[in-house]
Amino acid sequence: MSGKKSNIKIKVCGMREADNIAQLNVLEVDYMGLIFHDASPRNVLGPVGLSSGGIQRVGVFVDREFSKIRQTAEAYHLDLVQLHGRETPELCSKLLAEGITVIKAFSLLDQLPLGHIKAYEEVCKFFLFDTKGKLAGGNGKQFSWNILEDYTLDKPFFLSGGIGPEDAVQIRCIDHPQLYAVDINSGFESRPARKNIPEIEAFIKVLRA
Repeated sequence: MSGKKSNIKIKVCGMREADNIAQLNVLEVDYMGLIFHDASPRNVLGPVGLSSGGIQRVGVFVDREFSKIRQTAEAYHLDLVQLHGRETPELCSKLLAEGITVIKAFSLLDQLPLGHIKAYEEVCKFFLFDTKGKLAGGNGKQFSWNILEDYTLDKPFFLSGGIGPEDAVQIRCIDHPQLYAVDINSGFESRPARKNIPEIEAFIKVLRA
């Protein structure tokens, strides 16, 4: 199967360094991920560079309490929050009531727990499908993309997990109506939180060709 991906969105996660963010700003990127998780080597520890050109800022959290998420969203002017742990639909609903747009991440391998995912359908703007591993994210491995055929909900999703520069052509062959965005991270790094901008630019050109 082949699908036209000229309109697919791009999220670059794990950004932190001001000059690297400035380099990213000139690319046709839609979302920039800032990770607020102590166990991550990409954890944001202080002020970060400003995004521009319409790039939306996504704060990534793992099992953080509501007050901390809301406080961080205000301090870093986040446009969306991405919940990457065992957060409940109730927490997502509480954030939604505060006007905070939520992406709920699910870690997968070779099965799609559609019933579990469906419980979040009314309280999230997007889903994100990542690869289950030792870490909450950034494991650098791919899940079986064939299971996306089992996804029948109307909620758009981000594809994440171990995506590298060589995967653009294969992603173009994923013909799913709810594939909204591609989330890239460790596969485009020279070191944690330092992205290879030319590789990202080349990937986007192939993906959107």
